[in-house]
Amino acid sequence: MFHKRDTHNHEVRGSDTPAPAPAPAESHGPSAAAGRSVAASIGPSISIQGELRGEEDLVVEGKFKGTVQLKKNTLTVGAKGSIDAEVYAHTILVDGTVNGDLYASERISIRKTARITGNIFAPRISLEDGARFRGTIDMDTENEAFRKAFGTPAASSVKPATPAERPVAEAARNAQAPGKSGSGTHG
Repeated sequence: MFHKRDTHNHEVRGSDTPAPAPAPAESHGPSAAAGRSVAASIGPSISIQGELRGEEDLVVEGKFKGTVQLKKNTLTVGAKGSIDAEVYAHTILVDGTVNGDLYASERISIRKTARITGNIFAPRISLEDGARFRGTIDMDTENEAFRKAFGTPAASSVKPATPAERPVAEAARNAQAPGKSGSGTHG
């Protein structure tokens, strides 16, 4: 919109629905890097049920029930939007109503007009004063539910020893080495 070097003429035709809610001023998601400035939208008079998958940002001002998978993109639930779904996205911005669990690999922003019933999983969460939220918040990306949602590998239960722990770890390894007695004493 404010790109001085943008030589493409972006035009949307054949849509009687109002323009989507303005996107936030800052956008850190992958779609911003791809240079896209217009999000797809579900207008206020639209009601959809099912599974929604996509590779672009989405603004919902209507109603959606089911599952939303925009794992590399941003989902915005506008002030008139209502979602009854399990949602997986890079970034989730909520101004409207959500019933269901929200999973974001980057962040979830719950604005003051939002009404959410469900659990939230994201490494970064902002909750504006006045927003209504009922559920749990989990910001631990090592959580099993988060790993399943985004396919990240499980954290190793064996971590490298810190410099202070190395002598202790080395002694433990030597005590278990083949050919050594299990007592750990030298005779």
